[in-house]
Amino acid sequence: MSARTLSICADDFGLNPGVNHGILRLARRGRLTAVSSMVNMPAWQDGARALVAVPLVSRGALRLGLHFNLTEGAPLSKALRRHWAQMPTLPQLLALSHLRLLPRAALREELQAQFETFQEWAGRAPAHLDGHQHVHHLPLLRELVLDAAAARPGLRVRDTGSVIGPGHGFKRWAIQQTGGARLRRSLLALQRQANPDLVGVYDFAAADYRSLVQRWLASVPARGALLFCHPGEGADGDAIADARRRELAYLDSDAFAADLYAAGVRLGHLA
Repeated sequence: MSARTLSICADDFGLNPGVNHGILRLARRGRLTAVSSMVNMPAWQDGARALVAVPLVSRGALRLGLHFNLTEGAPLSKALRRHWAQMPTLPQLLALSHLRLLPRAALREELQAQFETFQEWAGRAPAHLDGHQHVHHLPLLRELVLDAAAARPGLRVRDTGSVIGPGHGFKRWAIQQTGGARLRRSLLALQRQANPDLVGVYDFAAADYRSLVQRWLASVPARGALLFCHPGEGADGDAIADARRRELAYLDSDAFAADLYAAGVRLGHLA
């Protein structure tokens, strides 16, 4: 029996130097297959230079994508800054989205600005698109993301409509029901899915990250899955700094390699 395939994407690159350092450490060791970047954050520009210099990037083994961000920092586009000097919180964005009160035209310009900033500093178009805190699947935002995918041949979009794995059932259900399931149907029609299934959802409080990953590995289906993670060295003011350090320590360890082998899972890109 052939090994099942797991793609691992580290989210939040560019958020702060500690996150950048942790993700770069894993990228250089070949522990990731993808990185998603927050290009409106202060650490993106300096981090981008180091990220594109990782040898696995030039070989195509490490793919770089845009982590569409609307809940941290300030907007890049003038159009959205006229509405928001700072990005809203996730609860605020959820309410505005489901009430259909978001500034559609300004958000379209913001997404374009984030694409352009990625291209400017990474020297390439993003291979995939997803959303910080899964905002890319929310009402109206989902439409903008699908339009962007339709206009960009080859761009893959993270599918949040099938979140599998044990535990954290409510959070997985919430991701699917706030827009993930509808996004999935549209991505299937466009054939732009970055992943068939998604693992990695937890509350960031669990002290034993290895146990979580072992259970996720056991749940990976034959068609493969994407594990999204948030490793980093931690920084003041980062609400999940402790979780980032735990994830980094485990993913950088020999134990992680042993767990992949024991589960019959290999790292790679999904068909």
